[in-house]
Amino acid sequence: MTGRQRERRYRRTGAAVVAAVVVAGVGLGAGGCTGGDAVAGDARGGDAVVVLHRAADRLAEAGSSKARTSMEMATGGTRVTIRGAGVYDYRKRMGRLKVLLPQDPAGVTERRPITELLTPGALFMKNRGAGVPPDKWVRVDTRTLSDGNLVTGGATDPFAAAEVLRGTRSATFVGRTEVAGTGVRHYRGTADLAAAAKKASDGNKASLSAAAKGFATAEVPFDVYLDDEGRIRKVRHRFSFVGGQKSPVAVASTTLLYDFGASVRVRLPDTDDIYAGEIAEE
Repeated sequence: MTGRQRERRYRRTGAAVVAAVVVAGVGLGAGGCTGGDAVAGDARGGDAVVVLHRAADRLAEAGSSKARTSMEMATGGTRVTIRGAGVYDYRKRMGRLKVLLPQDPAGVTERRPITELLTPGALFMKNRGAGVPPDKWVRVDTRTLSDGNLVTGGATDPFAAAEVLRGTRSATFVGRTEVAGTGVRHYRGTADLAAAAKKASDGNKASLSAAAKGFATAEVPFDVYLDDEGRIRKVRHRFSFVGGQKSPVAVASTTLLYDFGASVRVRLPDTDDIYAGEIAEE
């Protein structure tokens, strides 16, 4: 099999895997300086839109962190939640998450956590099931996904979540509060995915552009909580995703960031460790 044939196979099987995460797998079925004047002004509310445009840059300056994710999906009266946890390097745009799918509706089958490696333009998944050998990875080209992998991986890439805020159109300062014992400033607003894609890093431009075209609407309501250094501690996006369903799926994606500076080691799988076979229907 040539390299080009293998890549086409990866895209085809990857798309099937990712679709299964949302539909069958979960049972839905039917620049600035830190601490400067910008942050000081932000403590009083500041220019919310300008502050949020810079939130992703503050994460890059922090270097890395641990992350917890939660994705709630609702359609046709059915609601499920997918949870994840791991680490992320904001400078290399790479991370590792363990994603736990809900039990099947009967509650009989215990689902093993899916290991996900997040990289610019690609998602690697292990322990996916669906006929994939447990020692093999599936590679998904996230630039070809209609949601840019903001939804269908079961967790939103933490840096992509931050870069959505680069498209903030309107925002208000709600007030001060706490997240996990840390004092934060709460903002509420709406971002535009097409605008975010234009301002995003090279690794996220294509993915966010695909999401702007693939979601039911390019407008994304959000709530975000920034610490006194302008870093995101918590962000919650609300997406409306079609993804082949008869009606849009309401998705609330929450990302919690903590322990900045945490050690992050992500080793990508060798070519021989990537599955090139067909994905079974679930």
